Amino acid sequence: MAAGLSAAPVLKPLCYIRASNLRPNPVSTSLLFRQYHRSLFLGRGTRKATNFVCFVLEDSKQSVGIEENEKASYQIVNPRVAERLARKKSERFTYLIAAVMSSFGITSMAVMACYYRFYWQMEGGEVPLVEMLGTFLLSVGAAVGMEFWARWAHKALWHASLWHMHESHHRAREGPFELNDVFAITNAVPAIGLLYYGFFNKGIFPGLCFGAGLGITVFGMAYMFVHDGLVHRRFPVGPIANVPYFRKVAAAHQLHHTDKFEGVPYGLFMGPKELEEVGGLEELEKEIDRRKKLYS
Repeated sequence: MAAGLSAAPVLKPLCYIRASNLRPNPVSTSLLFRQYHRSLFLGRGTRKATNFVCFVLEDSKQSVGIEENEKASYQIVNPRVAERLARKKSERFTYLIAAVMSSFGITSMAVMACYYRFYWQMEGGEVPLVEMLGTFLLSVGAAVGMEFWARWAHKALWHASLWHMHESHHRAREGPFELNDVFAITNAVPAIGLLYYGFFNKGIFPGLCFGAGLGITVFGMAYMFVHDGLVHRRFPVGPIANVPYFRKVAAAHQLHHTDKFEGVPYGLFMGPKELEEVGGLEELEKEIDRRKKLYS
């Protein structure tokens, strides 16, 4: 124990000991001495204040111990929380590997298929402009049309007869994958079939099938990065998170999971437009601000 020395003016042999332990002082020994006189008028006479010296005992190790405890409180993590964070990190890494491999593989195959198909078409010397234009237009049309298909299927099927599968997407996920991921595979099957038929056959109709399969593939990749990566943060998406419209899309889909507007929006890329139709723009702006603070 270290001894501190302090003085206080008193009228009677009593002293006021300052509660120094409320604010620990790292200095082990301190000498505080104050001397002053004050006149107090009590009735007709005056009394002069006297000086009274008292000792204040404080533990020099107490302040050091408190500081060490405060530092340690920032370092101690609940083992259960640490285990959960490690599991989430492992799940995100697993899904990231799957997303990168599938994206790289699908993109490479699509680019090679487009190159060889158009190169194959031009071997005879004549450029089939009608077929090439039809392939390009239908690829864009299929990508846009998939948004309307996904919107209808989400409301009429996934939240109805197929809810037992889609429910896994509205619950806390255990593991890197969920039963709802089956829908992504089912959408990939017709895309692969259309690409296969259009690649190995010539003519306008096979060219249109090739374009449709290409558009479905492009939509599927965009959906995975925006929905799974940006909205639900199953893997990092990099600069996509800084695109203003994608931020709005992510906030709109997050409102779908809150059921504030009876499930609206059911679409993804046109989600902000759906919220505007039901008067949800104010809630959308609030959600955008909340997500900005979360990311910052």
